[in-house]
Amino acid sequence: MMREPVCRRDLCGAWMDAVTRHGRATLIVEDARRQPVSYGQLLKETLALGRLLSRQTTADETVGVVLPNLSTSLAAILGLSAHGRIPAMLNYSAGPEALRSASTVACIRTIITSRQFLERIKFQLAVEVQPSVRVVYLEDLREQFTWADKLWLMGYALWLPRLAMPEIDPQRPAIVLFTSGSEDRPKGVVLSHAAVLANMAQLQAVIDFGPNDKFFSGLPLFHTFGLIACALMPLITGTRLFLYVSPLHFHQIPELIRQSAATYVFGTGTFLGHYARNAQADDFRSVRKVISGGEKLDKAVVSLWQERFGLTVLEGYGATECGPAMSLNTPQAFRAGSVGRLLPGVEYQLTPVPGLATGSELHVRSPNLMMGYLQYENPGVIVPPTSACGDGWYSTGDVVEIDEAGFVTIIGRTRRFAKIAGEMVSLDLMERIVAHASPDFRHAVTLKQVEGYGESTVLFTTDASLERMVLARAAREMGAPEIAIARHIVVVEQMPLTGNGKIDYVTLQRRAENHAV
Repeated sequence: MMREPVCRRDLCGAWMDAVTRHGRATLIVEDARRQPVSYGQLLKETLALGRLLSRQTTADETVGVVLPNLSTSLAAILGLSAHGRIPAMLNYSAGPEALRSASTVACIRTIITSRQFLERIKFQLAVEVQPSVRVVYLEDLREQFTWADKLWLMGYALWLPRLAMPEIDPQRPAIVLFTSGSEDRPKGVVLSHAAVLANMAQLQAVIDFGPNDKFFSGLPLFHTFGLIACALMPLITGTRLFLYVSPLHFHQIPELIRQSAATYVFGTGTFLGHYARNAQADDFRSVRKVISGGEKLDKAVVSLWQERFGLTVLEGYGATECGPAMSLNTPQAFRAGSVGRLLPGVEYQLTPVPGLATGSELHVRSPNLMMGYLQYENPGVIVPPTSACGDGWYSTGDVVEIDEAGFVTIIGRTRRFAKIAGEMVSLDLMERIVAHASPDFRHAVTLKQVEGYGESTVLFTTDASLERMVLARAAREMGAPEIAIARHIVVVEQMPLTGNGKIDYVTLQRRAENHAV
């Protein structure tokens, strides 16, 4: 009998190693349908979907994926990957223009989705993408699984799954994700199999999790944090997973965390704050660790989790270009206000930012770094990373300080500074002043170009009573200069958010430019 190869270093191969290591009977993932799925069941679905989807696509094709947080979606992603296709995780919450742009930059010809899912989110995918893009619905594929397919699955593939799927070069593209487009059109970020697996290994090296743990995540699969750290990593490490359909169900999620006995909870700072405020005293009794990423963590959220539940929120720092994490606070290496130490294998260099007296721009080079960008100007062509530090380095665009113990503190982004009275002032500092003055509301500061004046700053807030006098007092209490107070205040009923919970600065920037000041 033919023997299977072991320890393949492509994404699906690493997952099949986990199936062998932990056993097909092991229950590994549960979702909103509340029917735990075993490794064996997930393997069967992955093999079947991979075979069907391979007929709808071609080798090395970049395939758009618009699917909900369900185990079936993970099977589809793994099935595409196993057959040498490259899943491109489309952000359906970013709007039609961003979706069309993403489809263009990645040369997407086929999108895999679900009718039921599109109906639930009231989204007309066929209208939002180019006419040349073909939409394939998972519901239609079931009818195409023939008796010959069933014979292949039951008589061969389930017995020798590695031989049933081609081995993939670890240096080949594994996944395409997309930047938010906050600075320009969204760019495609191409991550290799080796880079994705390297980031998982880096995280395993600094924080303990495994078969005795259960992850709870509602973060969307189109975000690097939600896909790699919170969905694929537990499958590959044998860590049980509860995958929820949306991070926005603030009332239901705390109860589900209690019911599922989750030990790890993941979210952006915004989502974690909502969960804590809506939770009962015993909802997080099983939780060992709470990990925050994707946006700056607010001190009020940290205090809330600590005071109500005795849990320390561990803040990490990542970028789509480097997978979900470049640094992370851990119980063994923790410094409040920082985003932890850089992960093993991450090299860094700091370069000065003109006009700034403190902080430097961070450049990194690491095994988890992207292969490169896909850009709108040259669709389908991977442009390798390069920065002022040379080829193979990535400029994060973040201004940081790194202390003698290696802890990284984020000061702001290079593009999140305004030149006021000849001085460079951080928009993030402006937001911290507002948060200090009005901690119970949402706030965001953006720039506006004013003719004959230059750069001005606009504060958007949900606090209708907020006045500049209150901000001036908060600035004095924090020891911040008066020029760090936003010049204009615009009250909004609700702060616009992206699909992964971040403030939607693109929308706010447009509002600022259209607002008469």
